[in-house]
Amino acid sequence: MMGGHVVRAALLLCIAAAACASSQTCDPIKASVNPWVYVSDILIDCWTSFITEDKAEVHILDLNFGPKDAKMFFLKMANAQPMNLIITTPNMTYSLCELNADVNIYINNDSTLNFPGNQNSSNIHNQYFPTRPEELVKWATQKFGGVTSFTTISNLRTMTSTGTKGTKSGSSSCILGTEDVSQKHFMEIKTETGTSLVKSCSPHSKILNNERELHIINVLETSTTRNVSVRIDTKETSVFFRGPRGTTWTLINPQLTQLASNNDIRLLPFEHTLPPVVTLDSDHAEDVQRKALNHFNATTFTSYTEITPEISVVELVVGKKENPAVVETSPAPVAPIATNAPLPLTMQLHTSPDYRSPLDPATKVQSDKRIYAEISVSTLGGLILTIKVISCSVRSMGSCPVIMRPLSFKPEACSSNSCVKSTRLSFSLDQLQELTSTTWDLECSVKLCHSEICGPEGRVKRNLEVTQPSLQPPSVLGIAFGGFLIGVLLIGALWFIKIKTGYPTGLDISSTAANLPGCPCSGAKRQPVSTNPSPSENSSANASIGSTQSTPTSSMA
Repeated sequence: MMGGHVVRAALLLCIAAAACASSQTCDPIKASVNPWVYVSDILIDCWTSFITEDKAEVHILDLNFGPKDAKMFFLKMANAQPMNLIITTPNMTYSLCELNADVNIYINNDSTLNFPGNQNSSNIHNQYFPTRPEELVKWATQKFGGVTSFTTISNLRTMTSTGTKGTKSGSSSCILGTEDVSQKHFMEIKTETGTSLVKSCSPHSKILNNERELHIINVLETSTTRNVSVRIDTKETSVFFRGPRGTTWTLINPQLTQLASNNDIRLLPFEHTLPPVVTLDSDHAEDVQRKALNHFNATTFTSYTEITPEISVVELVVGKKENPAVVETSPAPVAPIATNAPLPLTMQLHTSPDYRSPLDPATKVQSDKRIYAEISVSTLGGLILTIKVISCSVRSMGSCPVIMRPLSFKPEACSSNSCVKSTRLSFSLDQLQELTSTTWDLECSVKLCHSEICGPEGRVKRNLEVTQPSLQPPSVLGIAFGGFLIGVLLIGALWFIKIKTGYPTGLDISSTAANLPGCPCSGAKRQPVSTNPSPSENSSANASIGSTQSTPTSSMA
């Protein structure tokens, strides 16, 4: 009897464990829209302002075709600007061309690209050059001085020049990143969508608060794809890649991401390759999902995507797709857009050089104080990165006109144990004391470097509240005492002047002032004067008057 209960309990535990295990995985199904991972037409490209000394542009086309595609395209360049056009493709491909005399095409010596019936054979040049994108850009830069654009196209059907200039304002250096082909207004591109079998699923289990999103991508063994470019549009996530042996995953924009794969992972901005960290030959969905869960020690995952592309190169975008619908855009000129991938950087401000007093973003800092900053980069696999600060500046917020000021900084010493993937510096805010704005945007331009190789320049920002320094009590006392001394000196000076320029003895000030018009003393009480003078006074007065009055008469006579 007791044994029967034990058997039942064991069976219930096994059923519960099986149910729990099955809830951690899911079976992929074919869906028209995958909200998390989707195939993109935006491949590894660049677009610059470069032009050669003889006013010619330099463009590179990297073409890829699926096994079931026609592998033929039409090149319409009759009205194109003077250019050197480098074309590379791993497929046996045919092209019909309309060229003008200023368009020169360069193909590899062992290229399988053919131009049947071309009337401008003198414009087509065979040379040896590498085919990997980074190496090809270096070769073109050495030969022509630079690269105007690098464009990767899958299943090209027609490329037509619009006759406009193919340059873009900004840098003249070709740094491979991501560009939307439709933004390149100097050419119209028509492609044929390649067939790709995409399946996906999600276990719909709730992710714990302390866990990251986990996305699993599996390229099946039957796929011919061996180069997969990945752009990650979501931060603080984990991604597990699995592919056939020889597959290379190229990460275009390293975010705050944890990575794992049974293949090599190339970090494009740093030219660094992360080796495989797991071994997995099976492409079965459940095997791949459990391997990812075990590696990241996760209880569930956000999405599982299974692809079987039929082209040699494909790009995936990882991140929530807000609008899955594809919108065709006209090739009209548009404003230049930033293509540098965002760098996983953070900046923390401190009020003391020991970096133990973090500054709250809402706290105001007096402009006569020095602030200390620590710029950190998050982990990218096992890559060891260093941070190189190029420049810093402040920009006023909420004021008109906007004020921008370069901000000098001083590198601060930091031990290797304290500054793991971070750097420290300090700023003086003295130059902000005379400015009225109190809210500033502090921004630093930095580069992430591995050994001596640095990636593209990026920026890290932080808001800063600044207030003018208040007067301290010693300052107030000093000003008061100074005022007292000045007052004493002025009174002493006035007393000295009175002594040196005093009035003569016996001078009746009041009577003198009484005869001065406008004098404040003229209203003083006067002494009474007698109205009955003595006879002697009258006679003397009359004589005086008579003599005075006779003078003009005698003078006139």
